[in-house]
Amino acid sequence: MNVRMNYRTVSPGAFKAMMGLERYVSGQFEDEVLYELLKIRVSQINGCAFCLDMHAKDLMKLGDYGDHILLLSVWREVPLFTDQQRVMLELAEAITLISEQGVSMELYDKVREYFSENEIVDLIMAINSINSWNRIAITTGMYPGCF
Repeated sequence: MNVRMNYRTVSPGAFKAMMGLERYVSGQFEDEVLYELLKIRVSQINGCAFCLDMHAKDLMKLGDYGDHILLLSVWREVPLFTDQQRVMLELAEAITLISEQGVSMELYDKVREYFSENEIVDLIMAINSINSWNRIAITTGMYPGCF
């Protein structure tokens, strides 16, 4: 495996812009576990090994979340996740796969039960951010341990 390019050095301005969004978004989440679950699930859907590895390790640093990581792809089938986490995961999946079914009003109403409008904007931005990171990593050939 070879990295196709190091986008960080090729275009420092683009990297700086992405890091600006990342700093903003990460500062909005009091619940770090929720934030890492979001990033892991989106990275699973997109098939981004680099981001999946990074965020699974980040979640493990927060505590004993091995079962969460192992069962995240089947979160609907296990009672391990809280109702708030489930709603966030459903939203993350819908936005990541938005071209397939959009985001229904039913889902939006469920999200509103657990998150304020400001928190919903932050979730949308976080989902957009990790989707962007995934697309950058996959396109440039990044893999765990490449940098």
